[in-house]
Amino acid sequence: MIYTVTLNPSLDYIVELDQVKVGELNRTKHETKLPGGKGINVSQVLKRLDVDSLALGFIGGFTGDYVKSFLKELKIDTDFVRVAEDTRINVKLKADSETEVNAKGPAITEDNFEALKAKIRALTDEDTLVLAGSIPSSMPKSTYEELAEICDENETKFVVDAEGELLKRVLPLKPFLIKPNHHELGDLFGVVINTCEEAIPYGKELVKQGAQNVIVSLAGNGAVLINKDAAYMATVPKGEVKSSVGAGDSMVAGFIATYQNTNSIEEAFRFSVATGSATAFSIGLCTREQIEGLLPQVQVEQII
Repeated sequence: MIYTVTLNPSLDYIVELDQVKVGELNRTKHETKLPGGKGINVSQVLKRLDVDSLALGFIGGFTGDYVKSFLKELKIDTDFVRVAEDTRINVKLKADSETEVNAKGPAITEDNFEALKAKIRALTDEDTLVLAGSIPSSMPKSTYEELAEICDENETKFVVDAEGELLKRVLPLKPFLIKPNHHELGDLFGVVINTCEEAIPYGKELVKQGAQNVIVSLAGNGAVLINKDAAYMATVPKGEVKSSVGAGDSMVAGFIATYQNTNSIEEAFRFSVATGSATAFSIGLCTREQIEGLLPQVQVEQII
């Protein structure tokens, strides 16, 4: 089973207007309510690829109930830890420009965290855990490290889609996959990275530090995958980028779904790039049909 963890999920309230008039009454043209959070996005894309997952994390209040019921409608199983305060609401204003107001989220107690760890301790060497996104301010900075240590003890594969210090802390525990974009990779090493060739030596360094597979996405300039055995470069499909939201989560889902079915790193990488592109070319998360339509454009070449 694949398990996804979203520590600070949200109810995203997306509001469309012609323009926002500050200090005046504004009326909406269209409104949408969706569950938000990187792990939840991964679970949704996995479901669209006919791969089951179990969504873990923290929810609370009526907003948490909405997130849970929304996923139930999609036939995505959940096992969230219930917390005292409401799951946060993030407001996305779409007008002549886009404005986001993201809430802090509920406080997570030590007991809440222990309850989540107990669920993860039940995982085995046949499971995969996806740790995605930021951590709530009320949780320790070592949160991902502590969860990864449990996976290491149980020989559970784990994937980390996070940046900065959160990512650095888990590298010695040998994550199966990490997926920084070129900006995040550059920030880790204090450099600017613009091309696949420039990304490779830094990807190799992350492998030396413990990562088993490193995917670096470079938007329209392609993507690279580096592990101890090889380095691969992929072209990306041509298309109109409508939203980058969820594209990275989609890459993670495409990779682990395909690897689970094929056991091929190269094929998983190819599908991952098509999946991320399909979401970038969409409003919302991609469909399987969109992914398969883009796959022929993704060419993967082993360069080392």
